[in-house]
Amino acid sequence: MTRHRFTAKQHGDHGQATVELALALPVLCLLLLGIVQFAIVIRDQLAVIEAARAAVRAASVSADPGGAAAVAANDAVGSGLPSARTSTSLSGQYVTVTVTMINSTDVPLIGFLLPDVQVQSSATMILEPP
Repeated sequence: MTRHRFTAKQHGDHGQATVELALALPVLCLLLLGIVQFAIVIRDQLAVIEAARAAVRAASVSADPGGAAAVAANDAVGSGLPSARTSTSLSGQYVTVTVTMINSTDVPLIGFLLPDVQVQSSATMILEPP
């Protein structure tokens, strides 16, 4: 009784896995880099939300709400968000602080495919006597 061993050459699929990997790997890399870029945008959005909260708290207890909000927002974001802009508006007994930042999409290979993203957050608080 003889056994015949079938090899990949007999079936014509020698190197199939290599070709599949060569076709799928660039798509997988772009997908992973897109996920990294998305995570960076989410991180910056959370930092802008925290900066708006800290700024409105400082503005609500200060005699100069605009100046206090800008200083508090810069302290909250630190050097992580250098392009953040802060605007303060007073409406009766409420103060509203809006923090806006342009997130440049600069992850290699995927950043030039995506437009820059603007992240923004507003927070409102009642003015407290200084």
